[in-house]
Amino acid sequence: MTNNRWSKAFLVCLAFTLLLGGISLWQGEKVSAADNYKFDFGNGGVTSGYIGVSATLGYSASTGYGFNSPANMQNVTASGTGVGSDAVRFLTFGTNSTNTFNVNLSNGLYEVKVMLGNTSRASVAAEGVYQIMNMTGNNATDSFQIPITDGQLNILVTEGKVGTVFTLSSLEITKISNNPATNRTIYIGGDSTVANYYPLASSVQGGWGQMLEQYVDASTFQVRNMATGGQFARGFRDDGQLEAILKYIKPGDYFILQFGINDTNAKNETTEAQFKEIMRDMVTQVKAKGATVVLSTPQGRATDFNASNVHTSTGRWYRAATMALAAEENVTLVDLNVLSSAYFTSIGPAATLNLYMTGDSLHPNYAGAQKLAELVKNNLSSQGLSGF
Repeated sequence: MTNNRWSKAFLVCLAFTLLLGGISLWQGEKVSAADNYKFDFGNGGVTSGYIGVSATLGYSASTGYGFNSPANMQNVTASGTGVGSDAVRFLTFGTNSTNTFNVNLSNGLYEVKVMLGNTSRASVAAEGVYQIMNMTGNNATDSFQIPITDGQLNILVTEGKVGTVFTLSSLEITKISNNPATNRTIYIGGDSTVANYYPLASSVQGGWGQMLEQYVDASTFQVRNMATGGQFARGFRDDGQLEAILKYIKPGDYFILQFGINDTNAKNETTEAQFKEIMRDMVTQVKAKGATVVLSTPQGRATDFNASNVHTSTGRWYRAATMALAAEENVTLVDLNVLSSAYFTSIGPAATLNLYMTGDSLHPNYAGAQKLAELVKNNLSSQGLSGF
């Protein structure tokens, strides 16, 4: 009888110790109520501290997690190590797809960190809207904040580029607050000169939106960069990126919007007058949410130097329309076109080329994007916007 009691006590202590030690939880095991989870996707080995999830695992209320449509999922390998060595592939996708990975969560604010598998270009969607745009490269990693108000996270990996595969290697979910509202946020819309490039901390190419958080007070703001390569104003408004911002943006947030480069491309069939009104529509919708709108003009090309070695590109990218719109709508303007030209003139043509991708006079490299972000930050601060 005594030995039996000691055996039961030992088993209880052992179970408690193993849970505290963070051992791997295997597929189908019930999730705890702690609201902090780590999932390792695929059918390979499970990394310690993670919950293993195969593509075949359907959602059930008893476990509190699983795929809504496991028939539309597939286990695949990945070229990384640990959690990055395998993944699951989404065979059906789209921001409104029901082919999601579902996790029961108590209502509140969460940070979600995702690692993709072998992926050329993919976006992450949750709760029916985009969360991260166009992640590139194998095992690309990024994170976002999301409020949960219906007791469940529904997330999937979806198109960043048509014809490529969309995979997920790992997912980390951390509860930040019981209050389901995002921290104050700087949302950014733009094109390839603004967009994120991966790995975020060491990419060769850079967009100034990627670098802006280096100049932001993290205790005041988070940055959500929704810019994508090749995008123009109409596409941003109509293809889901603005929709994602409007779902969450609120008073106290900023929305920085920069377009014009791709709008001037004949294939996008946008006159300057049309561009102005599309931009006005976005400004109006965001202002209605009570957020602060900032319009920015794009920088010019590295080669926009005249015979006197003065950099000038004021005639490019529908700049006049952006400036007029800012005045008409009484919103903050960052004339990055002129600000960057002044800086480029000060350092000269050779040094300016060193801030752009090799053989490319339009797209900044990592250092160039950092400088552009610094110019944006300095100008916003000088105009009285806080948080930098």
